[in-house]
Amino acid sequence: MAGSDKKTRTEADSLGPVEIPLAALWGAQTQRALDNFSIDKPLPNRLIRAIALIKLCAARANAELGLLDADKASAITTAAEAIVAGEHADQFPVDIYQTGSGTSSNMNVNEVIAHLCARAGVDVHPNDDVNLGQSSNDTIPSAIHLSAVQALEPLQASIRQLRSAIQTRAAELADVVKPGRTHLMDAMPVTFGQVLGGWDSQLEHAGEKLRGAGHALQRLPQGGTAVGTGVNCHADFAARFCFHLSESTGMHFQPLDSFFAGQGAIDRPLALSAALRGYAIVVGKIANDLRWMNSGPLHGLGEISLPALQPGSSIMPGKVNPVVCESTLMVCAQVQGLDQAICLAAQQGNFELNVMLPLVANNLLEMIRLLSRSNCFLADKAIA
Repeated sequence: MAGSDKKTRTEADSLGPVEIPLAALWGAQTQRALDNFSIDKPLPNRLIRAIALIKLCAARANAELGLLDADKASAITTAAEAIVAGEHADQFPVDIYQTGSGTSSNMNVNEVIAHLCARAGVDVHPNDDVNLGQSSNDTIPSAIHLSAVQALEPLQASIRQLRSAIQTRAAELADVVKPGRTHLMDAMPVTFGQVLGGWDSQLEHAGEKLRGAGHALQRLPQGGTAVGTGVNCHADFAARFCFHLSESTGMHFQPLDSFFAGQGAIDRPLALSAALRGYAIVVGKIANDLRWMNSGPLHGLGEISLPALQPGSSIMPGKVNPVVCESTLMVCAQVQGLDQAICLAAQQGNFELNVMLPLVANNLLEMIRLLSRSNCFLADKAIA
């Protein structure tokens, strides 16, 4: 420990001593990551909380298997519970663009939990105890699955909100006739009820795809440890771990049939990304149709009037633009771009490990967050 007149303390890892801010709860490996990577911003706290929940359930499983003594398991559980609850969020500063396995973030959580245990008077080792029966190779992919599944719940709620607004307006406008168009040209009469009913059906189908992708993510590679072999992990750990995670979340998690498939590739997160992209395309079509029908008001289609939310020009008084639809379309474009990055990342499953896991984690959670918020604005400020 550095002297009391210094603002740092000294810790060591396999590469030697490292100076760490005195008040920091992290340790040497986290500090090396901070020194090496300062590119964008930290990973989403939702992912960090998922890693902490994995540590909590692993401690319970290891204690039941007789591998971790009760005092250490209790201390790890208490510390991890605090992180899951959102405490100590400033202690996880590792950049998104770090080592491709996410090892730095895994060790960040291990070290913070160990320091919290030390504060509580229990000597816990970040590797030997907090990381017992685990590896970054299985923990980070499992945390991606877990955090994405949890994030899908508010997204599905926002989809229900959007569908409800559409269904209400469809019923109210069931008999109001408008031109139906193909090739942007007048074709046959339709009703607004029919048009909005079509949108609702699209959203229902896209939501089903999201539910299917979320269900697939409840199969976890936790227990595969290094490269999927399960080395240094009890044969019953994966099943016990999934039991405790299911108990903690109210979901139904199970071990993957092949840890190699869940660590060497990211097929299941990729499927969710594709479903999110598909959903974004559906919402983008709806937003564009609204813009077209609102165009004018004198020399466009002028079939509907979207709410006037703000002045639309700094030089043309009275001009009002379809700003919520434009906001939605930008979200949809961003989601499709993030999906493309995940597609490229999926190709980096070199042999037994994908090496773009932090990017995948960040992009999935960002896609879900953007769509969740955008749905609500589109429902309340345009459709309704």
